[in-house]
Amino acid sequence: MYKKINEKDLEYLRKITSQDRVFSKDEIESDYTHDELGTVKAIPEVHVKVINKEEVIEIMKYAHKEVIPVTVRGAGTGLVGACVPVSGGILLDLSKMTQFIELDKENLTLTVEPGVLLLDIYEYVEKEGLFYAPDPGEKTATIGGNIACNAGGMRAVKYGVTRDWVRGLEVVLANGDLIHLGGKVVKNSTGYDLKDLIIGSEGTLAIVVSATLKLIPKPKRLTSLLVPFETLEQAIEVAPKLMVDHVIPTGLEIFEKTSIKSSEEFLGKKIPNGNYEAYLLLSYDGSNDQALEEDIEIASKLCVEKYGAIDAFLVDTEERKGNIWTVRGGFLEAIKASTTEMDECDVVLPRSNILEFLNYTKEVSKNLKMRIPYFGHIGDGNLHIYLCKDDIEQKKYDELKQKGFDLLYKKAYELGGLVSGEHGIGYAKREYLEKMTEKPHLELMKSIKKVFDPKGILNPNKVV
Repeated sequence: MYKKINEKDLEYLRKITSQDRVFSKDEIESDYTHDELGTVKAIPEVHVKVINKEEVIEIMKYAHKEVIPVTVRGAGTGLVGACVPVSGGILLDLSKMTQFIELDKENLTLTVEPGVLLLDIYEYVEKEGLFYAPDPGEKTATIGGNIACNAGGMRAVKYGVTRDWVRGLEVVLANGDLIHLGGKVVKNSTGYDLKDLIIGSEGTLAIVVSATLKLIPKPKRLTSLLVPFETLEQAIEVAPKLMVDHVIPTGLEIFEKTSIKSSEEFLGKKIPNGNYEAYLLLSYDGSNDQALEEDIEIASKLCVEKYGAIDAFLVDTEERKGNIWTVRGGFLEAIKASTTEMDECDVVLPRSNILEFLNYTKEVSKNLKMRIPYFGHIGDGNLHIYLCKDDIEQKKYDELKQKGFDLLYKKAYELGGLVSGEHGIGYAKREYLEKMTEKPHLELMKSIKKVFDPKGILNPNKVV
C-alpha cells in the first residue's frame, strides 16, 4: 500500500529541509521508536526534524504524491503509541517549531508553534499576569501533542480541557494544503466546527502548525486543602457531594495511602499529615482574598462536620504546596520505577460510578493475582489504572494484561464510561474503541478520516 523510502526520497527530504535534520537507518536514535510508556515500538524509515510550516507543507505534498506514511511527533510523552511510526515511512518531528508568534493582550490570546512546551507557555503568559488553565501532568509535553490528544489534567474540573482553550488552528492537510480554522473570535457558528474535530484526532486528520490559545487574567491566589478520611470509600463518596453543596474547586484529586507512600519513597519527599488511609486534595483559586477564604472555610466545615472527614489541613506554605503537588505529580513515575513493565487503562466515568468501578478493579487485581495501582482526577471522573508485570513471566503477564483490560474496559462501559479521558486511543487502545463504540459512530469516524486523508498516509493504523 505504501511506498518504501529510497535514496531519491531521502535526497528530496534533505533538499526540502537540510542535510543535518534528516536521519535514516542507523542514524535514527532509539528514543524515536517509542513513546514515554514504551509498550508500542516501531522504527521509522526516516526521521525528519522540521523548523517551520513551509517545510511541513512541502513534505506533505511529496508524501501525498508518493503515498508515503507520515507520523507526527512532538516530545513523545504520550502513553498509547500515537506518535510511534507503526507503518514506517516518515517520522515528522515538530519539536523544533518553538516560536511564540504573538501575545495579544487585547483579545487575550497567545499564538504559538506546535513544538512549544507546556511549561514554557505557563512561564511566558504568567509573567504578563495571564493564565493558560489546562494542566496535564506532563509539563514537558508540547502544545501540539496536547492538542492532538485533547489533554486534560488536574484543573479540568473547573476550567475544562485543552479543547476549551483553543481558539484557532493553522493546519496542514494530508495533501499539503494549509487551512485556518477558528481564530481569535470568542464565538463561532460558521459552518461545521472543523477546529474541534482536529483537536483530539491524534494526528490522523491534519498536522497542527500553529495554535491560538485562549488566556484569562491569572488568579491571584491558589489555596489547597488536604482532607483525610478513614477509608477510600468515604473519600470517593464525598467528592460529588462537595461539588453539589459548594463552589466547584479548581482541582479535586483522590489519593490513597499506598500511592502516596510509593511516590514519597521514589521522590524522597513527604507530604504533611500523610499517615491516613485516603485523602481528597482540593484546590481553590481566585482574585478575591475574602471570597477564597470563605470557600476554604465552607469546604473545611462541610468535609469535617457533614461528610465525616478526619480533619481538613490547610496547605498554606510554599513548602507544603511544593511537597504535596510534587508527590501527586510523581505518582506515574513512582509506579513505573516500582515494576519491570506496565500498561495503562485510562478510563473516564460518571463521578457517581467511580466507587463501584474502583471496587471492581480491586477484585480484578485479586483474581488475576496482579498488582493494579491507580490514581485519578476524581473531580472529572478520569482514572489512571496501571497493570504491573513485577515478577510475572512475560507470556503469562501478556495474557493477564489482556484479560485485565478486557474486564476493566467492559465494566467501565457498563457503568456509562468511555475508553479514554485524556490520553487518547493511538495504536494501543484501538480494539477497545472498536468494541465499545456503536457501529454507526465508528463508520462516521472512518468516513471522516477518508475525507481528510483519502490515501491514508497521516498516522496510519491509529484511532480507527
